[in-house]
Amino acid sequence: MNVLRAALTCAVEEQLITQNCAAIVRLPNRREPRRKRHSWTVDEARQFLESARQADDVFYAAYVLVLVLGLRKGELLGLTWELVDLDAAELYVGEQVQRVGRQLLRRETKTEASEAPLPLPDLCVTALKLRRQLQDADRERTGDAWIDTGLVFTTRHGTPIEPRNFSRSFDRRITRAKVPTITVHGARKTCGSLLATLDVHPRVAMQILRHSKFAVTMEIYTEIPSAATRDALKKLGRWLGE
Repeated sequence: MNVLRAALTCAVEEQLITQNCAAIVRLPNRREPRRKRHSWTVDEARQFLESARQADDVFYAAYVLVLVLGLRKGELLGLTWELVDLDAAELYVGEQVQRVGRQLLRRETKTEASEAPLPLPDLCVTALKLRRQLQDADRERTGDAWIDTGLVFTTRHGTPIEPRNFSRSFDRRITRAKVPTITVHGARKTCGSLLATLDVHPRVAMQILRHSKFAVTMEIYTEIPSAATRDALKKLGRWLGE
């Protein structure tokens, strides 16, 4: 096409023809558009969590809940200790934290799904126990300046986490873990695969994933990850007690 356009241009200059029709033709871009990643493989999720745990990332437990329970960012940052029962290994989604204009608001989450408890796999229980230890240490250091909000994830002074700051921390951890860039929302899509890898019973997974049909859950369980991946993820759930 370029050769034809050049030839016709010369013909116009020599006044052999009056118009170069090829000059107005626009060829479509044949390059394949880059496909954005929307989720991780199980191995990438494991690599991300291992990076956070080894670095003592303050949001390690938050990352676990996003990836294993599929919690939304607002639900995660609005999670309160009174709705977490580590002995029974379950939690309720009752509030969400949202940025509205200049205000950081806590709003009640009233949905059919939020009325039912979410079972906590061992990895989540371990991560939340660690989170409680870290928060207790913050409370002790802060003393009278501590603001008791009852939230699971707080700043060092007990106040709610700014959603944008959480997203920035998530992005920085992605860079350090050297895994593909995805959003916090995209990380939720890895949830089902991780539940299968952690040997969570399909019926329990169905409850966590809020699937209405058992067959939908079982489709996820047909993908069998490597034994090494299973062992690595299970170790993350045991390390606190070692």
